[in-house]
Amino acid sequence: MRKKVAVVGGGYGGASVAKALDVELEVTLIDPKDAFVHSAAALRALVRPDWAENIFFPFDTLLKNGTVVRDRAVGVDAQGVTLASGDRVEADYVVLASGSSYTFPAKMHTDDAGEALSALHGAHRELAGADRVLILGAGPVGLELAGEIKAEWPGKRVTLVDPSPGLLPGFLPEVVADLHRQLDEIGVELRLGTALKEGPAPAPGIAEEFTVVDQDGAELTADIWFRAHGSRIHTDWLDGAVPRNALGQVKVTDRLTVEGHDTVYALGDITDVAETKMAGMAMRHAEVVAANILAHAEGAEPAAVYAPIPVKVILLPLGPAAGVGQFPNELGVAFQVPVETVVRMKGAGMMLGHFQELFSR
Repeated sequence: MRKKVAVVGGGYGGASVAKALDVELEVTLIDPKDAFVHSAAALRALVRPDWAENIFFPFDTLLKNGTVVRDRAVGVDAQGVTLASGDRVEADYVVLASGSSYTFPAKMHTDDAGEALSALHGAHRELAGADRVLILGAGPVGLELAGEIKAEWPGKRVTLVDPSPGLLPGFLPEVVADLHRQLDEIGVELRLGTALKEGPAPAPGIAEEFTVVDQDGAELTADIWFRAHGSRIHTDWLDGAVPRNALGQVKVTDRLTVEGHDTVYALGDITDVAETKMAGMAMRHAEVVAANILAHAEGAEPAAVYAPIPVKVILLPLGPAAGVGQFPNELGVAFQVPVETVVRMKGAGMMLGHFQELFSR
């Protein structure tokens, strides 16, 4: 009889590990959504409504042999997962991949793909009619949103406000300098080292003129605004049997097993792995988890170890033809990625090909 695996969460890591185990083991993927959302491409979907449906992949096209249960996990132990419906998924292995949430439009706020697509179309209509755009948060999401807007509407005035005194802290000076140069070229205004005294009166994503004042007393008038900060990991459903740190992150070993458990794994944003939380990292986690589960199921000692990348990594497109990046070389030393590589690897196609293959039976 094939071993059973329950995967909680169908995001980047969860979908990848479920796919990797589907041939050899009996996989049950648990997620309240009806489709995988390629969130890394959501900002492109905002500015291009004709393209937006490309970021949604129905879960029923992911697994050839396994089962997808549309439900929410409310409890977990070494023998399986308890669901909000009251049902239970028994398992020999459990993978925790419940991920994180973020402000719309970077991530969706509904479990229904049709509703999410409608929300993107509605936000696009509001944005299309606004001449002045305020983005609160100049991290990677805010920067990418600014780049997408300027690529689609070069004439719009886009302003980024952030209390941090600089962009991309911890990255190479040449990467940061190139980012500033490109932002200057496309006309993005930066107000760094300050914050608003009070938030805008309209709701985010709604076109309505407003004026705000920053901590330096400078006024700023815009027609629409978006929040680009506020990530939250989904671990509040876990009880004390799953050890977590002060941030709520699940404590894992270098094999990505949950501390104190040999057959319960965790991956992606919810782990305490010391690295930037990115889709690519979650998919790297999935490779290690899949290898260890398959080894254990075959009676061997799980030996795959996850080693965090020793430097900060980023692919930050500013629309489909610009952006900056940083990778490690073969010695683990950071280097600046040429803009052509940023465009080829992410900016031009937003990595759709990988997920079209993943969700192809």
